[in-house]
Amino acid sequence: MILLQCYYTGAPQGCVLSPLLFSLYTNDCTSADPSVKLLKFADDTTVIGLIQDGDESAYRQEIELLAAWCSLNNLELNMPKTVEMIVDFRRNTPALPPLTIMNSTVPTVESFRFLGTTISQEMKWDTHIDSIIKKAQQRLYFLRQLRKFRKCHRSC
Repeated sequence: MILLQCYYTGAPQGCVLSPLLFSLYTNDCTSADPSVKLLKFADDTTVIGLIQDGDESAYRQEIELLAAWCSLNNLELNMPKTVEMIVDFRRNTPALPPLTIMNSTVPTVESFRFLGTTISQEMKWDTHIDSIIKKAQQRLYFLRQLRKFRKCHRSC
């Protein structure tokens, strides 16, 4: 997943028009290779590459082109939030060289959040369900604390 971050371009952060302006601004940022897809939503960009027969040159070239396009168009890659996840269902997974963007090595992760859904390398729902349960438990904790201290004066 590659994340883009805008330099100040006149639209305040949190403005209703910001996602629309970002979409218009990045409309010409597309992939030239059919095996690599660029998914853009609001101010995030995700690169998905299909690597066949061990040839990942198209994927890496599209990453380089994206980084060059960003610098030409006053956009900055948000490197601290940029991660790579490799999904490989083969039994013997070969070690791939790390992805490097602008002299920074991109960390490889086992799962990440994409549009509110936690996606894991195994493509299973366990990680997503665990994150939802954790969030629900955190929110229920505060309701339990309110009931414990009887802050609710009416019948709750």
